[in-house]
Amino acid sequence: MNGVCLTVTKIEGDGFGAEATGETLRRTNLGELRPGDWVNLEPALRLGDRLGGHLVTGHIDGRCRLLKRGKQENAVVLEVWVPPEFRKYIINKGSVALDGVSLTVAGKTAVGFRAVIIPHTGKVTTLLQRQPGDEFNLETDYLVKCVESLLTAGNPEPRREENVVQEIGPGLAEKLRSAGFE
Repeated sequence: MNGVCLTVTKIEGDGFGAEATGETLRRTNLGELRPGDWVNLEPALRLGDRLGGHLVTGHIDGRCRLLKRGKQENAVVLEVWVPPEFRKYIINKGSVALDGVSLTVAGKTAVGFRAVIIPHTGKVTTLLQRQPGDEFNLETDYLVKCVESLLTAGNPEPRREENVVQEIGPGLAEKLRSAGFE
């Protein structure tokens, strides 16, 4: 619901019940929902189902905020502010999910990203109901987070330059610097 992975605990008529922890309510916008609010709903992908888009887990990183909306031909461009701690996971042409809607990053900005909403997505989601200042649940690119985890495995501290030089050798380190790598 709105991109948050929840377990259905009861089904009654056309509705359902789910439980959320304090952590989920702090990290997401679910605690601000009121009766009658529209939400994005999507069932979980079952093992063996066809994957037709980006990997979205429903594990929300945090909240982001709509800065502005604009038109681009037949589409709508959303400019989104992202908290600084999650900006490293935003990459051009990578994926993000806003309230569970999987989107491609159309461009990275100094404070977040731009996404282009095609007419179909605008019609079948709540994204275009949002106004500047409204918050979305943000899930950043899962694959980027996996790569970061692999690269930092066993290294809780950031790698210092002298350690990197020692690992790869001073000759290769100098060649990389002269090629523009830092």
